[in-house]
Amino acid sequence: MRPVLVAGLSTGHTIGLTVVAAIFIAFALGSAMVAPRYRSDFPGRAGLSVFVIVSLVLFAAMLTAVEVFGGESETATAGNEAVSTAPATAARATFQVREKEFTISLPAAATRELQPGTYRFVVHNVGTMRHDLAVQGEGSSAIEKTPLIPVGGSATLTVRLAKGVYDLYCTVPGHRQAGMETKISVA
Repeated sequence: MRPVLVAGLSTGHTIGLTVVAAIFIAFALGSAMVAPRYRSDFPGRAGLSVFVIVSLVLFAAMLTAVEVFGGESETATAGNEAVSTAPATAARATFQVREKEFTISLPAAATRELQPGTYRFVVHNVGTMRHDLAVQGEGSSAIEKTPLIPVGGSATLTVRLAKGVYDLYCTVPGHRQAGMETKISVA
C-alpha cells in the first residue's frame, strides 16, 4: 500500500489495519521461526489440522480487515452518499459539484450570494484520482466534508450555512494548493 493511500484513511482504519497486519505477521513469524526451535516436529501430525485451520482463519481475517478498514465506512459509501452532521431539515437548494484535477466546478446559482440556510452539495468525481469536498467558514476551524470519493463516484454533503464566506476545497494533500479551492458567499 502506498503511503499516500494509507494517509487518506481515517486514524481508526489505519490502526485497525496495522493491528490485524501485526497479528498476521506475528503468527507467520512465530510458526516459521519460533515454534520449530522449541518443537522440532512443529506442527506435527496431531497439530497439522489445527495449524491449517488457524492459518486459514487468520488469512480470512486479514482479507476481511483490508475490505473493512481499507475503504470508507458503510455509512459513507452507502449509495456513495456521505452522512451529514447538518440538521435534518429540507435543503434550501441542491448544487451539483464536479471535481477533477485540479478544479472544483459549481453551478452558476452557487456562485451568486446565497441566503442563510441548509444546502446540499452532490459532489461528482470526474477526475482520475480520489477527491473529497470540504466546506469551511472563513476564520473558523470547523470543517464539514465528504469522505474520499472514488473515481467516477459521488457523495452528498448537506451543510447549514450562516452569513459569511465559505471555502470549498479538496483535503487531499496538495490538491488545495494546486487549485482545488473556491469560495461561496452567504448574506
